[in-house]
Amino acid sequence: MPEIGQTLSHFKILEKIGAGGMGTVFLAEDLTLDRKVALKFLPEAFTSDPERMARFEREAKLLASLNHPNIAGIYGLEQADGNRFLVLEYVEGETLQARLSKGALPLEDALELCRQIAEGLEAAHEKGVIHRDLKPANVMITAEEKIKILDFGLAKAFSDDTQSIDSSQSPTLTEAMTRPGVILGTAAYMSPEQAKGKSVDKRADIWAFGCILYECLTGRKAFEGETVTETLAAVIKEEPDWNALPSTTPQNIQFVLRRCLEKEKSRRFRDAADILILLEEAYDSRKVTDSLKQKRSWLWKSITIILVVAFGALFLIHFSGQSPAPEEPIFFQITPVVSIPSSGAFALSPNGRSLAYVAYNEKGAANLWIYDFNSGESRPLKGTEIATSDSLFFWSPDSRYIAYGTGGKLSKVSTLGGPSRLISNVSNSVLGGSWNHNDVIIFAEYPIYPGIMKVSASGGEPVPVTKLDPNHQEIRHLLPSFLPDGHHFIYYCISANPELSGVYIGSLNVKPEEQSRKQVIASTQTAIYVPPMKNGNGYLLFMDGKVLKAQPFDDKKLQRIGEPIPIVDQVGNYANYGFYSASENGFLIYRKGDTDLLSQPTWFDRQGNELKTVGQPGVYYRLEISPDGEHAAVSRTMPHISIFSDIWILDLLRGTEDQRLTFGEYSNSRPIWSSPFGEKIVFSSDRHGISNLYQMGANKEEKPLFESGEIKIPTSWSRDGLFILYTVVEENSNTDLYVLSLKDGPKGIPLEHSIFNEEDGHFSPDMRWIAYVSDETGSKQVYVRSFSQTSSENSWLTGEKKCVSKDGGIGPRWSDGGKELYYWTPDEEVAAVAVTADKTFNFGGTEVLFKARIDPASMGSPAPFPVWDVKSDGSQFLMPVSIEENIQAQFNGILNWTSLLEQ
Repeated sequence: MPEIGQTLSHFKILEKIGAGGMGTVFLAEDLTLDRKVALKFLPEAFTSDPERMARFEREAKLLASLNHPNIAGIYGLEQADGNRFLVLEYVEGETLQARLSKGALPLEDALELCRQIAEGLEAAHEKGVIHRDLKPANVMITAEEKIKILDFGLAKAFSDDTQSIDSSQSPTLTEAMTRPGVILGTAAYMSPEQAKGKSVDKRADIWAFGCILYECLTGRKAFEGETVTETLAAVIKEEPDWNALPSTTPQNIQFVLRRCLEKEKSRRFRDAADILILLEEAYDSRKVTDSLKQKRSWLWKSITIILVVAFGALFLIHFSGQSPAPEEPIFFQITPVVSIPSSGAFALSPNGRSLAYVAYNEKGAANLWIYDFNSGESRPLKGTEIATSDSLFFWSPDSRYIAYGTGGKLSKVSTLGGPSRLISNVSNSVLGGSWNHNDVIIFAEYPIYPGIMKVSASGGEPVPVTKLDPNHQEIRHLLPSFLPDGHHFIYYCISANPELSGVYIGSLNVKPEEQSRKQVIASTQTAIYVPPMKNGNGYLLFMDGKVLKAQPFDDKKLQRIGEPIPIVDQVGNYANYGFYSASENGFLIYRKGDTDLLSQPTWFDRQGNELKTVGQPGVYYRLEISPDGEHAAVSRTMPHISIFSDIWILDLLRGTEDQRLTFGEYSNSRPIWSSPFGEKIVFSSDRHGISNLYQMGANKEEKPLFESGEIKIPTSWSRDGLFILYTVVEENSNTDLYVLSLKDGPKGIPLEHSIFNEEDGHFSPDMRWIAYVSDETGSKQVYVRSFSQTSSENSWLTGEKKCVSKDGGIGPRWSDGGKELYYWTPDEEVAAVAVTADKTFNFGGTEVLFKARIDPASMGSPAPFPVWDVKSDGSQFLMPVSIEENIQAQFNGILNWTSLLEQ
């Protein structure tokens, strides 16, 4: 060890500032750069081991690449006078451990400091560096209240070292953290997988962050005991005392804590970036709480003031003949206290007193939430978990109930709480609806019936209100909205002819096939009707690009008046609806941001490392690699080109421009290749209202292959070209497995037809086996059965059915030699199963390869299959990865918005 005052190389030793299992630390002066640095001298036992030292040098090079204001930097690894030492950034201040020894931190301080920690974690994780020993003692707070995380990544670099044995502060023992069976880290902040001696990833840091955030808020450790053993037992088996959290803890921060401290790492946050978003929202909302409360308190008072002004204006008009002063718009913002999905819908109540929106609950599921303008508080509506975050919902006219669709049901729930009540069963999901004063509900369901339906709000069987007009090439009606008389309504019509897509008027008093084809607005998105606040005409609000416009509308004559008037710009949208809503008394709420859920196909190796991307960004619904491995056939939506999906071919080897195969104002999707040469593809298309199968050859000419009355999704083509597996979606939303025999002309034959859902079938390369998905056990599992080409039509699948997945699985894929079968686990992990199939089918244990999140945009209805494929030798995997979106979480509001039309 050096002496105080000694000079090593160009570093003058000033004082000793710390010691531990990772070495002794001295404060030194860098005589060359005239700055103070920290020198960490490596233990002699460490430097004398060439293998460990070589590994340490490799790690040090990676750690030195970290460059972030919240991470203490590593300047270099030096050697002088027989000493090996790290040159580190010297950080003056106090540790977070010392700060916490005085008790819990104020909420704003805790959020700000932890926000900076999360920023440091995000930057390091992006470089592939995991801290592995994150704790308050390794977090410095400067005099400017800036965070610096110390010793980033050194736990792995210094593996095999022993540190002190205090039950709450000292790391346990010993070998390289990258090897299973080893425990390393500080007991009170160790993740359960560390405590069990398992290998770790960045989610160990996520856990430690949760422990630190909990301690900042409560002043006590999340897990502790008198000994290391007791502390580790608490980490593995016990929950933190959630009641210890202050009552002022925002709900989204409670959500952050619960997701960080999930025992099962697959349920934890995957990235620090997800945490950072919620922390920033909470911190920002705390900073403006007082001003927001002031706005909320006078928001309704302002309505009263406006009324007083109005009466005063009438007085002036009556007695002086002067014109009233124009009303002024009032602008405000609402920042939700919970995480809202980018595609999440929202709706103002008719009376303008509440805002309903979709947000994530503490379990990560999408729920309906209510924001009350009077109290300024948000609360979830219990029991309203919805299947998809883009589910659409609508209010009752008295603002007491919300109707929403999820899981094949249309339900209603009181905004005061209580259980949801079933209105009607639907085929799958609801694409918008409206509720009139006579308790009649109109809605659009997807995917079975393409027109508008009606049903009593008290419950019953839905009946059609509109019907597609083939003369207008209509594909779907959706997003209806009642007009004031309660009989007429507007709705959005999608047509294969772009000029005929737009907003139309319908009536409850007209038969479905006799509805008027009167187009009100030519648009790519729907409109909503807003009644007049005083004598005059109402308005149709609609989107023109990103601009929200108001079209004056005579609801008696059912016609437009004059030209549309722009209101606000850069309003977000999702699919065919814009992110805006208006009440009957002059409120307008909107969200900004581009919400197209874009992703890009990405190659991964078996360890989950991202290799490279291919193809253009888009919304992907199917992806299959060609038999020769040189191309991929995909179906995707390109938002800047069309709202419909088309078939594209990606060049996987040369990276040339993507080739578009289909064109038209309808959806073409789910392509599969012929085998063994990939000369043809088969895909589904809804050009005639129902998804039928079409074929395209090398000449790129399309021709119908098979038509029937059901929705059909092709999934696999046999190597001899004689059979195609496809999934049928029935009227009750059940799925069944079918085979299309091409021997004697196309003929669809059911393979599995039961009360359960069977779907997504795939032939093995030798065509002797079929892997598919069934939910007969209550959850989706991957099964394999033998396939006989010579069987009668009632017994194509023979032999014993074997469940391959262990705890659930979807999206089965075979390796080219049929020696492995791959699938996705419920935890979004890619799993591989070794297969031996001679006379019987046998398989080995499941090997989880890596975690890779399923692209949520690809899991749309009907039949949400994961979008991915496997290279023939099983060495690489191709799947879409979401691209970060530009989303504005807050809601923007305008009170008295119609005054903008007069400016």
